[in-house]
Amino acid sequence: MDELLNKVSWPTWQELQSSSIVVLVASLIIAIVVFAMDSVFSETMKLIYKTLF
Repeated sequence: MDELLNKVSWPTWQELQSSSIVVLVASLIIAIVVFAMDSVFSETMKLIYKTLF
């Protein structure tokens, strides 16, 4: 228990908020990139199947 109280440096509320915002923004960017890749792949496959069959 002493390790949790005295040997750990806990982030301040401000540091915690800024880190959370960074994680949120990074997650949104990754989600948008994955969505864009999925959309491009889906449209490409539709085009390929339309021309082949």
